[in-house]
Amino acid sequence: MKTKLLVITPPFTQLNTPYPASAYIKGFLNTINVESVQADFGIEVILQLFSKEGLNNLFTSATINSTISINSQRIFALQREYVMTIDAVIKFLQGKNPTLALQICQEGFLPEASRFSQLEELDWAFGTMGTQDKGKHLATLYLEDISDFIVECIDENFGFSRYAERLGRSANSFNELYTALQQKLTYIDTIFLSILKDRIENVKPSMFLISVPFPGNLYAAFRAAQWVKENHPHIKISMGGGFPNTELRSLSDIRVFDFFDFITLDDGEVPIEELINASTSENSEKKYKRTFLLENGKVVYKNNSTKPDYKQAQVGTPDYSDLLLDQYISVIEIVNPMHRMWSDGRWNKLTMAHGCYWGKCTFCDISLDYIKIYEPVAANLLCDRMEEMIKQTGQNGFHYVDEAAPPALMRALALEILRRNLAVTWWTNIRFEKSFTKDLCLLLKASGCIAVSGGLEVASDRLLKLIDKGVTVEQVAKVTSNFTEAGVMVHAYLMYGYPTQTIQETIDSLEMVRQLFEIGVLQSGFWHQFAMTAHSPVGMHPEKFGVIAEQNEITFANNDIAFTDKTGIDHEKFSFGLKKSLFNFMHGICFDYSLQDWFDFKIPKTTISPDFIFNALQEENDFNIKSLAKIVWLGGKPTVEYFTKSKKGNSWEMVTLTFHDKKESFSIQTNKLEGNWLIEILVKISVSNTKIYTFQEIKNDFETNLPDFELFWYSKPIQTLRQFGLLVL
Repeated sequence: MKTKLLVITPPFTQLNTPYPASAYIKGFLNTINVESVQADFGIEVILQLFSKEGLNNLFTSATINSTISINSQRIFALQREYVMTIDAVIKFLQGKNPTLALQICQEGFLPEASRFSQLEELDWAFGTMGTQDKGKHLATLYLEDISDFIVECIDENFGFSRYAERLGRSANSFNELYTALQQKLTYIDTIFLSILKDRIENVKPSMFLISVPFPGNLYAAFRAAQWVKENHPHIKISMGGGFPNTELRSLSDIRVFDFFDFITLDDGEVPIEELINASTSENSEKKYKRTFLLENGKVVYKNNSTKPDYKQAQVGTPDYSDLLLDQYISVIEIVNPMHRMWSDGRWNKLTMAHGCYWGKCTFCDISLDYIKIYEPVAANLLCDRMEEMIKQTGQNGFHYVDEAAPPALMRALALEILRRNLAVTWWTNIRFEKSFTKDLCLLLKASGCIAVSGGLEVASDRLLKLIDKGVTVEQVAKVTSNFTEAGVMVHAYLMYGYPTQTIQETIDSLEMVRQLFEIGVLQSGFWHQFAMTAHSPVGMHPEKFGVIAEQNEITFANNDIAFTDKTGIDHEKFSFGLKKSLFNFMHGICFDYSLQDWFDFKIPKTTISPDFIFNALQEENDFNIKSLAKIVWLGGKPTVEYFTKSKKGNSWEMVTLTFHDKKESFSIQTNKLEGNWLIEILVKISVSNTKIYTFQEIKNDFETNLPDFELFWYSKPIQTLRQFGLLVL
């Protein structure tokens, strides 16, 4: 029998773009000629739920009594207005009805409940937002009002980007989730399973793969597996993805295999290929790769396949076919610029490199293969994949979902994009390391890079060293300044409550962040409290970091570990003040507030100099260019005009070179010999050429006919070109 796979992401992840795991797997299956169909049931459930018919059914099913909140009573009373407007709003958020923004932005079109009460606080923020963006934000509040109603009156587990997440978080035991699965179907379950039933009957798969990226997808994954087991027991079911990769490595509860036949770990390509082979093989001994299964009534982990994992060049281009790409909805939940990028617009997802090239941060799961095994993809292959995906999806926006994109590969990718004249928009996650010079940031911007995110974590040099981050606060300031000056938005991940962190260090860290925003080198940030995970150095060796781990028996999930910090500090109490201050800093206000103003309890004064970041950014002229530095010209050919200059009876020939970039025109003047050399060398070092010249090669070329290269290189004409696209990389 020919193998046919159905690969799904269960509800819910993102509304604006599909989670990429199924597209990665389908792209790989194409390379081994295995037929597959993929589906993102999250968006399909949302579109059924948030429709005229869906809302009519919702309000009919709602439990309404005197105990429900005034807010839900209001929404129920306005059900006619919600039903009347919902289809138009969804089309608007899908980008199919842009003129509706004008109506949404006028009061009286959308019914308003409690979510709109925050508008007075946020109204000033729309000064920089156009009508479309403001319309998206108001439409998002409208959907969130309906969501609040669903949670209170229909299904307490509902959430736009997660479902029953509580059941999957830190679930050392399977008991609570198993009990929930014995209960009658929820309202969301019935919608989801009706879609699944149709898909199973249409596709008729021989194998059913469920990708579970997050705890908020876990319950629905089990519901899907449960329904298929009951109704199509011949279909083999396997779970893979981020959640099992990090959480289920200590699995031993046999009840899990009432639902699933297999659970695979880490890179999915070879495990899935071996499952396919095992299902069609006549051999008595089946080969498995990193796979849990039930054998003789016990959970066993099989890794008896000798087949090596595929190289990144061999796994194929992610394939987004079958997904409803034109039906995802763009929302603007909050005015944080980076969070807005995650939820607004459709992004093609790609990876520059498997794993992390640094792989040392002590809070990170660096013991797991998805971070530990580092393998970059060649820039020309990445561009091939980008071009292929643009043809397939019609979208030229790319989110590179790397753990930390390598600077050298980012440089090579940017050069290849420019060489191919691709008009693309892209963003990624980085480490704030010194390799990101001003010129490299300009190159990345020219290639279409619009934003980067990176971990500043705790803005304290002592703790950054303890984290083994490999950066200093001063270095982060310089890198963020380089990106900002190039026009690339910078988002910083911020952490509080790291083991041994003192109250003084928390306050000093906040002061560092305040200065970074005040001076304008950070545009976006997010504070999160340190969480200890089982596969990080802190989780594996807590005693080295001054914490005491709480030991629980693990039969199901094992990732987040409860712990006690020996300092005894209650880090949680800082959460509100840190986040409130950051919200204001992101909008360019309240920099003159005392740090004490953000907290309702006594804090120590900061020990950080008020000019620390300013001083860190004071530039020193670098007259020491490495001989192997790459020299690239982003501009075009100049127009040339020769003239003769005379002074005190002497005359000499000069040349004026006039350049035109996208924004302006500018001219430089030099003597004729140097000018002619410059015209020729700019053609050679143009970004459109395959060969890239080093500084030493350019110096040698100059000195074949002309003297004093350094004097010429640091002259005013060259310094002008440096401002307009002559890059040293």
